[in-house]
Amino acid sequence: MADTLPPLDGIRGVLFDLDGVLTPTTDVHMAAWARLFEPYLAAHRVEPYTQQDYFDFIDGKPRYDGVRSMLAARGIDVPDGTPTDDPSADTVCGLGNRKNETVSRVLEEEGVAPYPGSILFLDAITRAGLQVAVVSSSRNAPAVLDAAGIADRFTVVVDGMVAAAEGLPGKPAPDTYLHAAKLLGLTAADCAVVEDAHSGVQAGRTGDFGLVLGVDRGAGARQLLDSGADLVVDDLQDMLPLTSYPAGARS
Repeated sequence: MADTLPPLDGIRGVLFDLDGVLTPTTDVHMAAWARLFEPYLAAHRVEPYTQQDYFDFIDGKPRYDGVRSMLAARGIDVPDGTPTDDPSADTVCGLGNRKNETVSRVLEEEGVAPYPGSILFLDAITRAGLQVAVVSSSRNAPAVLDAAGIADRFTVVVDGMVAAAEGLPGKPAPDTYLHAAKLLGLTAADCAVVEDAHSGVQAGRTGDFGLVLGVDRGAGARQLLDSGADLVVDDLQDMLPLTSYPAGARS
């Protein structure tokens, strides 16, 4: 394995975030958050919503935590409500459910394809005998994995539903990643965390994982390093030697 994947020496398991790491669903989520918060913040006559707000306050966090963080950044206080709130409700949960309606509709209508480079990396590490898991704050993770055609690649998926059932705090707390490592029969030191979000990188660093690998899909390489990443790449295919690429796979 050392000749194939030098940065993963000593690593026995790889724990992947989903949105923005395995699939380009970050774009879907970003658009859904913008569709929610642009008119909402305008109606409250506060500083307008920007793409940077997504990276600063929302990215990688459980849905309702993202709502709370974004509202707090603009000094807006609304009741939490409950997860059963109607999407029209002016509560944290209602706003989160409104955003989720948009995501669910896009996934159903348009589907999603995984990043080719991420699949090359996944293929390489599984051939090398490493165990893999998905750790996502999203409650849509099983639907996204199914839509991308890669659900059968992961026997361990720790998503927002699992976190709620197990009482695990979401990222940037390390608990969901630690739970996935445990389900694989591994320790944190045995595992690499692969993340594109500051909150996920922070979770990997706080959990003292063997490697925290950042994937820069817009959060910024320097910022991911500052959040605790050991290494940042633009695409997971950058982790592979040229000899591991099928002809024409690298542009």
